[in-house]
Amino acid sequence: MNGKKGSSTNSESCEINIPNIQKTKIPETMKKPRDVRYSCSSWMSDVWEFCKQDRNRVIFSLKVGLAVLLVSLLILFQAPYQIFGTNIIWSILTVAIMFEYTVGATFNRGFNRALGSVLAGILAIIVAQVALSSGLVAEPYIIGVSIFLIGTVTSFMKLWPSLAPYEYGFRVILFTYCLIIISGYRMGSPVVTAMDRLYSIAIGAIVAVLVNVLVFPIWAGEQLHKELVTSFFSVADSLEECVGKYIEDEGSDDPDFFKSVIDEFPDEPAYKKCRSTLNSSAKLESLATSAKWEPPHGRFRHFFYPWSEYVKVGAVLRYCAYEVMALHGVLHSEIQAPYNLRLTFQKEIQEATSQAAELVRCLGNDIQDMKKTLKASLLNGLHSSTERLQRAIDMHSYLLASTYDPMKDRSCRTVDKLSRAFTPTLSDLNEQLDNLESGEELSTTSIAQSTPSESLASQILDSYHDTMRKQCKRLHSWPSREVDTAFDHEELEGGFEANFIPRMKALESTAALSLATFTSLIIEFVARLDHLVEAVDELSKLAKFKDEIL
Repeated sequence: MNGKKGSSTNSESCEINIPNIQKTKIPETMKKPRDVRYSCSSWMSDVWEFCKQDRNRVIFSLKVGLAVLLVSLLILFQAPYQIFGTNIIWSILTVAIMFEYTVGATFNRGFNRALGSVLAGILAIIVAQVALSSGLVAEPYIIGVSIFLIGTVTSFMKLWPSLAPYEYGFRVILFTYCLIIISGYRMGSPVVTAMDRLYSIAIGAIVAVLVNVLVFPIWAGEQLHKELVTSFFSVADSLEECVGKYIEDEGSDDPDFFKSVIDEFPDEPAYKKCRSTLNSSAKLESLATSAKWEPPHGRFRHFFYPWSEYVKVGAVLRYCAYEVMALHGVLHSEIQAPYNLRLTFQKEIQEATSQAAELVRCLGNDIQDMKKTLKASLLNGLHSSTERLQRAIDMHSYLLASTYDPMKDRSCRTVDKLSRAFTPTLSDLNEQLDNLESGEELSTTSIAQSTPSESLASQILDSYHDTMRKQCKRLHSWPSREVDTAFDHEELEGGFEANFIPRMKALESTAALSLATFTSLIIEFVARLDHLVEAVDELSKLAKFKDEIL
């Protein structure tokens, strides 16, 4: 009976579950069109955002469509098609291959296309005439050997380092020569075929150049100019953002602040801009190469404009961006200096950082406005603030020293705090602090004769362990689990163990060195700004910027 009941219950449960499964399948099928609609809307929103970022992308696409349409009219209309025949298709291929995003890149590609096509046509005509005069038996062998030689030579030459900019030209020579010589061999008139195709290529090149230059031109020089100016502002913003978060200790309470990968910080847009500056070297070089082919235009109205200097300035700016990236690395590192220790140098760090960012923005504005300003006052103020930061580090170097003697370091800290308010009793404080360290008992006469500053010193010394415990618990340093365990053990025992004091002092010294690394990176950033100023001055001289005095 039990078995039957069990079986019946199992069967009933199965019968009950069957409609439930069917019910759960119905919504899944109903969700499919909703997912499709959602994906289409999200795709459209992505396209819209992509177009909003740079409207030149839409303009470029429309210009390519217009150029292809104009060339296609030569085929769609009967009159031009009767003149050029099927060879007019080469004009459409020329537009599709030659039309580039910027005017300079189009000129560069057009030069390679024109030169390659002319050389290939001349070689094809010469080889075809030699093959025709050699007879029907030797003609295919001569054409085959010539194709082999042209393919070998052009492929080898485009790999030559100094000829790398003309790689597209050698490729054009190869396929244009092969198409002309083979088609001419079958048609029997290689000279006429070569001339017709050269005419078609010329028509396509002229249409591509005219549309690119006359219809909303996109100049590579303007793109290069804007890209470099944006990099200056990105570095300045990232520097201020990093130092501000380090001083204000923002985000350190978040457990993921030190565990996240440094390339995945969604709350640091300035950092992402600085990272893009480091990856802009290839883009700047490409834009500079294209800008050399452009005629004088806009604000760049004189010939032989020094576009290569923009690349040099960008290289020096990237070295400054490396320092900012290193500052972000210290900000998000596992080993962090105590917050109270950062406040010791807060004023000097903020002053040097703000002036350095102001100088970087001033250089960016000079390039943007194409003006040459005298930045002597900014440089002098920046150097003065940096020297004050160095002196502050030198005066408080004992805070950053890796010493393992806690008592000696404790007395130094206490005397430094009290010396500013009670300078006449500084020597007496040193003597009594030494007595406290050696464990000697003060006599009743010395206690009776103690000054208010001495009693204050004893109070600070008694609360030293509490202060250090609070700082180390605030400290997100390595290894944090060991520090917490040690403090819990100390609270249970009621005092410090002898073997724990050196380990804790080593941990505190290592954390303090993080602040020394951060300040040294700021000083190194300021030192590299001198080279950046020199590079911008050289650019302003060669580009003939207008003089303006601050």
